[in-house]
Amino acid sequence: MDTRKLAYFVQIVDSGSITKAAAALHVAQPALSQQVSGLETELKQRLLIRSKQGVKPTAAGHTLYRHAQSILRLVEQARQDVAKSGAAPSGRVSIAIAPYSMASSLTPKIISEVSRRYPDIILHVTEIYGGVLSEAIKNGRLDMALIYEPGPIRGVQFTTMIVEDLHFVVNADDFTPAPGNSEITLAEVASFKLFLPEKIHTLRQVVEAGYDSSGLKLKLAGEVESVPSLARLLRAGLGATIMPKSAADALFHEEDFHVLRIVDPALQCKIALCTPDHDPLSEAASAVLLVLKEMLQEMLSNKYAR
Repeated sequence: MDTRKLAYFVQIVDSGSITKAAAALHVAQPALSQQVSGLETELKQRLLIRSKQGVKPTAAGHTLYRHAQSILRLVEQARQDVAKSGAAPSGRVSIAIAPYSMASSLTPKIISEVSRRYPDIILHVTEIYGGVLSEAIKNGRLDMALIYEPGPIRGVQFTTMIVEDLHFVVNADDFTPAPGNSEITLAEVASFKLFLPEKIHTLRQVVEAGYDSSGLKLKLAGEVESVPSLARLLRAGLGATIMPKSAADALFHEEDFHVLRIVDPALQCKIALCTPDHDPLSEAASAVLLVLKEMLQEMLSNKYAR
């Protein structure tokens, strides 16, 4: 299959119009239509639905579009890898890190170590929840991620790196535990309104599963994705939250907050390394992945050595 035809097809789908795609590609519109017809003949499937509003891919077109993106990305990566063969790894590597986790504290160390070892690699780091990035990993917009493990997802693989207990975080003005008590039952937590991420995120799903298994009803104060906003809401006494202790200690270390481990039942979340299932990582991404694994191993060694 001609990769040029695939590139043309991807551009048409992205543009939503053969006319717009022809202008972007600097190709005559009839020639572009002919290329699509050639693909449809070769695959024996109709790929596009044409209307006055433009074009949309059929079910077969969606399938071809997804595979075409992967093929074109691999071809471009092959060109780059061959051109850079023998040289130090270089290029842009994108990584996502779960914000409410122990792993988020690694960000400065990762950037520092990658910069020291591979000065020609540019790291793009973002904080994101696990429920929204599988497509980003599969489509190549992200190279890897350290996120809450959501369970099996086709096209990506997860390697569990860290298991953290979840803790209840509340303003001291709203709740006073017994002296010396560092735990709270889930039934007690259920009496509070909570700020949590939206339903698609793994942390929220873990909390809701715990409530459901205990026959408890979740009182939702609001859905919050922003860590700074969450901190301000809790400081204002508008609700409480649930998160791993490492994140709670970093965000709510002042004396006017209580951080209590949830028990009866205990809730846990897994932080996993997420990478593509089939597409090979670039040389630069492979180098960053090695650094990341070393950092995690060091963190875990220090944690359990205490």
